[in-house]
Amino acid sequence: MFGLRRALRATLLVVLAVVLAVPGLAQAAAAPNWSGLDARFYSGPIPAAGTLIDTVPLAPELSVAGAGAAYRILYSTTDQHGAPAVSTAAVFVPHAPAPAGGYPVIAWAHGTVGLGDDCTPSALPRTPRDNEYLTHWLDQGYVIVASDYAGLGTPGLMSYLNSVTTAHGVIDSVIAAHRMDIALSPKWAIVGQSQGGGAAVSSARWATEFSQGSGLDYRGVVATGTPANIQKFVAQAGPDLQLPELGPVANAYTAYILAALREARPDLDVNRVLSPAGLNAAARAETVCVHPLTDELAHLSPAAMFDAPLNSIPGIAEALDEFMGTPVSGYDRPIFLGVGLLDRDVPPASTLAFYEQLDANNQDVELQIYPEEDHSGTVLASLVDSTPFLRNAFG
Repeated sequence: MFGLRRALRATLLVVLAVVLAVPGLAQAAAAPNWSGLDARFYSGPIPAAGTLIDTVPLAPELSVAGAGAAYRILYSTTDQHGAPAVSTAAVFVPHAPAPAGGYPVIAWAHGTVGLGDDCTPSALPRTPRDNEYLTHWLDQGYVIVASDYAGLGTPGLMSYLNSVTTAHGVIDSVIAAHRMDIALSPKWAIVGQSQGGGAAVSSARWATEFSQGSGLDYRGVVATGTPANIQKFVAQAGPDLQLPELGPVANAYTAYILAALREARPDLDVNRVLSPAGLNAAARAETVCVHPLTDELAHLSPAAMFDAPLNSIPGIAEALDEFMGTPVSGYDRPIFLGVGLLDRDVPPASTLAFYEQLDANNQDVELQIYPEEDHSGTVLASLVDSTPFLRNAFG
């Protein structure tokens, strides 16, 4: 096991590759299919958070093999400015009939796809890996509620890596799904991978608090390829940033962080430290999905996006902690972390350090290590352990 300090040092050197994405969704090359529920320009009333506003059947080609029925829903939540907002989600129902007491529920937190509406997960086909993974949970008898996060396919900008905002979106999707005409148990859990792993653990931290009064019974979280401590690295960004050799996708991740941070915190004036290339990259990041943006920015490096250090902005460290910090205490239900030692997208040191932080704070956390698995491979490999973990959590 890595010592905490050693793991954190290792993580900070490579953490830009941490952030994020998994091949969890098909590349957004085709036009999105809104299944008859196009909420990109929604301007109607927004009721209290967690309210189900609309529901339609999901287009069959956007469903997964294990779903007997699938829906696209529109629901209310809270955005990064603390204002009422709307989000969409897919809801997948097993083929098997509901058990006595209703189907237990899993909230699925997706990985990086981009910030633009054309990247919206519920409007695109799932990849073979996610089809298999989500089908497994459906075959276990869980209903899956898969939030898109506010701003993807709805007004506003998706607040990339914003811990609290993502938690609101995930938790409110489950509250809203319980207002559908489906027999659902109040018991629910969260599952996520990569950027979605980070979203899952953040949602877990506030699940009970943010769902208070809804009648729901939060039971636990499963996260694989989980990034943590990202804010400590981002604070070091600037024109002199030295990184190990990374693929060009690191440029897209940097652009998404910059676009989301400057939108959420205009008072920081992030633009003041960006180079012309950085300003352009952040602007393009607001609409271009991850694969095409990676190609578009391949000639850059993260350092080239800056004319001055990010930490020259007063209060930036505190702002980053608030925006993207991952809590290391305060969890009231068990946590499962799965990590592949061949992972080169989210370095294993990131998850291992997070595990040690949780353990040091006496949190109920289980760590499973997969020596022969990479980032994506860990998702399916972990099922042998995460399946009984959730079964016991729901028990």
